Amino acid sequence: MSSIKIECVLRENCRCGESPVWEEASNSLLFVDIPAKKVCRWDSLSKRVQQVTVDAPVSSVALRQGGGYVATVGTKFCALNWEDQSAVALATVDKDKKNNRFNDGKVDPAGRYFAGTMAEETAPAVLERHQGSLYSLFPDHHVEKYFDQVDISNGLDWSLDHKIFYYIDSLSYSVDAFDYDLQTGKISNRRSIYKLEKEEQIPDGMCIDADGKLWVACYNGGRVIHLDPETGKRLQTLKLPVVKTTSCCFGGKDYSEMYVTCARDGMDPKDLLQQPEAGGIFKITGLGVKGIPPYPYAG
Repeated sequence: MSSIKIECVLRENCRCGESPVWEEASNSLLFVDIPAKKVCRWDSLSKRVQQVTVDAPVSSVALRQGGGYVATVGTKFCALNWEDQSAVALATVDKDKKNNRFNDGKVDPAGRYFAGTMAEETAPAVLERHQGSLYSLFPDHHVEKYFDQVDISNGLDWSLDHKIFYYIDSLSYSVDAFDYDLQTGKISNRRSIYKLEKEEQIPDGMCIDADGKLWVACYNGGRVIHLDPETGKRLQTLKLPVVKTTSCCFGGKDYSEMYVTCARDGMDPKDLLQQPEAGGIFKITGLGVKGIPPYPYAG
């Protein structure tokens, strides 16, 4: 095993950094800062950060096949034009729930944009429960709703053979799997494949690697855990120097680097002094495994 190196590559002070996505074409990492209403793009070569500010909390961002990006802003799926800094709504969900917002989202292998909602928090992880739902935006811009009664819709990804959908509702403290139909986007047969241990805290964002194993960022746990979804076993724990780790993705050359986002909101001054890199972007190298490129939205 090569030696694992964990470093903060961007001291961004995100209030709640989330949804890291690698954009190969620009050698950049996209991510959002949810309450700051910002979509950010960090150029890994020049080390510069560009940002677009939107008009509501922005919880996820994804690549778009025809260029530009898509994002979940408030309760809207939006098209994001980086050049003129505009966000145009493609669809709106949860119209009857004024206190809701989107949370994590990701594009499936067929180009649909899956994302779920939650009630707006009164404090980190403190919220009215069972208010969220899971949706997907199809390439023709119609929206399908899969299920409701969600607490905090979070990490999601698909197995390499496109037959299983992995999903996290954070307050269930579980990583779940569904049978998944690539042709229709339908999901069924929900089951738990991993229950988090107490010290792992709250499961948050998630990604899959080229070996079909999962990596889950643990909010308040200061770690990313490496899981085998077939055996339900934890293979490895990566501990970071910040406690509020939120999400992870692979990127960089050959997708051999892992990028991890984290948050500052909810930390007291003492914690912030002890964790000066809180809210930054971390790069982990030497994992000996690669990721897969993100799928772009096909609409």
